[in-house]
Amino acid sequence: MRIERRPGVVVVVGGPVPPGADAITLGSVISVRSGHETSPYLMRHEAEHVRQWHRFGLVGFAVRYLGSYAKWRACRKGHWGAYRRIPFEIEADWVARRSG
Repeated sequence: MRIERRPGVVVVVGGPVPPGADAITLGSVISVRSGHETSPYLMRHEAEHVRQWHRFGLVGFAVRYLGSYAKWRACRKGHWGAYRRIPFEIEADWVARRSG
């Protein structure tokens, strides 16, 4: 595991990441699977999640993120279908693609 300090974030390379994901953001900390830390798209995507955390705070981010996920799961969407409909994920994807 390696820790890198980048502008506005701490990147933990080789840190814990959920199965099926390349990275996860908690506050200003991005934990990224080894070998993915050089992906410009992924790092822009996760940096947008850092901005979202700062904008809404822990509770605001968690309620919006998890609430949206739960809503779509209740609508019988599978994990990936619900995940792709989370507004924070849509925004992070849009920003990461646009900034490239």
